[in-house]
Amino acid sequence: MRDEWGRLLALLAAQFRRLDLAEDSLAEAFESAARTWPADGVPANPPAWLLTAARRRALDRLRAEAVAAKSLPLLAVEAEITANARRVLVDAAGEVGAVDERLRLILLCAHPSLPAESAAALTLRLVLGVPTADIARLFLVPTATMAARLTRARKRLSNARFDVPVGPALQERVGAVADIAYLAFTAAYAPGSGSDVVRAAEAGESLRLVQVVREVAPPSYELDALQALMMLQHARRDARVEDGRLVLLPDQDRSRWRMDEIADALALLTPLARDAPSTPYLLQALIAAEHSTALRAADTDWGRISEWYDELEALTGSPVVRLNRAVAVAEAEGPEAGLELLEGLDLPGHRLPAVRAELLVRADRLPEALAAYDAAIAACDNAAERAHLRGRVSRTSVRRS
Repeated sequence: MRDEWGRLLALLAAQFRRLDLAEDSLAEAFESAARTWPADGVPANPPAWLLTAARRRALDRLRAEAVAAKSLPLLAVEAEITANARRVLVDAAGEVGAVDERLRLILLCAHPSLPAESAAALTLRLVLGVPTADIARLFLVPTATMAARLTRARKRLSNARFDVPVGPALQERVGAVADIAYLAFTAAYAPGSGSDVVRAAEAGESLRLVQVVREVAPPSYELDALQALMMLQHARRDARVEDGRLVLLPDQDRSRWRMDEIADALALLTPLARDAPSTPYLLQALIAAEHSTALRAADTDWGRISEWYDELEALTGSPVVRLNRAVAVAEAEGPEAGLELLEGLDLPGHRLPAVRAELLVRADRLPEALAAYDAAIAACDNAAERAHLRGRVSRTSVRRS
């Protein structure tokens, strides 16, 4: 299901031009397979079996709708479906047209009419087949809320065209897909509330989405850089948590990093660093690579990272980038230099006061640090991060006394 859901759904959606019909029919086909294959054996071509079963269910539903509505002769329904099938599909055993149709589906999910979070949720659901409950967990909402959000997104796309844009419009839409995937990825590794420190499985699904997009979209430096960035960050997943506690990057056991994944990411990144223009994802990937190749935290080249963050801030103007740049500058030049960069910065949530508190501790300004920690704790909704901050308060209080 993980491998074939998006490909088969793309074919069905292209044939029937209805996302709801395609999704329901494919789900029924997978349910039928789960019941019958253990007893009857796996067919010689499982994807073709699933596609045929889903098409039959879709046709049955269209016949029932036509009879109920009494508005379309059955022959007209059959003729329209057959014409679409001839135009879009090839022999089910080969399905050589699947790649193009999967791209159509991916680009449809990134339609400009959808808010970014709805687009991200719909892409994970339709392209990768991620269950609604898992998507709800990723975006920190009840399953019923996410189900309603997905339903609204489908309805909004009910009249959208399946055409693939060309030229700059295609690049713009692919860029939107990349942003959607990274939104979901960062949500998994920085959960804003709840008890989870990270949601590595959901982050892995977002990485898989980027891999799928790279398979079907035109070549793109930015997509290559994004995949390298996500691979480098995802490779550290086993070391991010210990006994339910958050482990910051400098304190992580680097022997637990997935070095094979880091090597694959570096192989993808190396030609980009040499030939590609500077883009936000490339600069972030270079920063992640610097962290990933340092044998010890003390070996990290913070001066180089500061330069990349400086360039990244010039490109994006992002206050989050300024926050990260302040951390790098503090490592390279001292805490007071980092605190200077935080002056006038305004960000919601707990991360800004938490960083300020850490730098104030390093500058030996302990009363100010404790006040900043209190502000961070008050703004933090994640239980694991709150526990980490309270631990820092305890250590700072002991140091002050």
